[in-house]
Amino acid sequence: MAVKKRNRFLDISVAVFIAAAAVLFLMPTVLTIANSFMTSNEVQANYGAMFSNMSGNEKKFISEDVNLKFIPDKVTIDQYKSVLIKNSDYLMKFWNSVILTVPITFFQLALAVITSYGFSRYPGKIKGLIFFVYIILMIMPAQVTLVPNYLVLDKLGMIDEADPEKSWAIALKLQEMFSPGTLSRLAIILPAVFSPFSIFLLTKVMKRIPKSYVEAAKLDGAGEIQIMTKIYLPMCKSALVSIGMLVFIDYWNMVEQPLVLMKGDNTSLHPLSVFLSQISGAEVGLAFAVGAVYMIPTILMFLYGEDYLVEGITYSGGIKG
Repeated sequence: MAVKKRNRFLDISVAVFIAAAAVLFLMPTVLTIANSFMTSNEVQANYGAMFSNMSGNEKKFISEDVNLKFIPDKVTIDQYKSVLIKNSDYLMKFWNSVILTVPITFFQLALAVITSYGFSRYPGKIKGLIFFVYIILMIMPAQVTLVPNYLVLDKLGMIDEADPEKSWAIALKLQEMFSPGTLSRLAIILPAVFSPFSIFLLTKVMKRIPKSYVEAAKLDGAGEIQIMTKIYLPMCKSALVSIGMLVFIDYWNMVEQPLVLMKGDNTSLHPLSVFLSQISGAEVGLAFAVGAVYMIPTILMFLYGEDYLVEGITYSGGIKG
């Protein structure tokens, strides 16, 4: 009897802790959405002091303290009208984020499938050494690899106009083929496509696929492409979706890469994440509405791929008996 009471108390304690943690994690999202329906004056009154201190401007707001409010005094959609209708800059930056993130996610997964298939199907000492280098690159912060990426992209003429005397010959060819805006986007996309993150995770998943499946497929006359598309990819579906979600969310929120790799007039190509990182006191009201709009793709992605994400993380693409 005492054991049952102890177990019941433990279950209740765990449930209360999980509920409290869920509420704590959801608070920023709920706060952003609720505050996006406030009037500008109410937002300034509740949060203006914080942004005034950050920008160093003279305090001119009603409240000297930050006041977190989940229920607006007056519900309005004026912030959304400004973001979606009156000012097209925010929508342009939103689509800039889409234009950058979708190709990065797609091509990084495509490259990861081919590379991981090679690592898992044909192991060897040289490939093991290359895979070890991938691990080293993966654990490096993005800020570390940003400098060599900048130097290479600068030589290719993707950062700014290529200097014929200092840049590689390919830089001039690229400038003839693409517009400056396209080159600036490629400066963000190309290094991200070759990120080792997806390759590392997908290789670990593919190595768990039983070799008996491959041997049976070979007996039926299947080639390498058929083995990859008919056996490996279906068994890695959950892992591919979960990895794709993680990659999308990671690059959807990128800030350093656009700030460093897009210079001069190319600031118009900045994604929305850069705007959110440069909020000033005058724009704090719009920031809530922009933040709410900015969360829509990731929330929809999570709602659609939640089962795949949980399955991919739990089983790591392994075969379930």
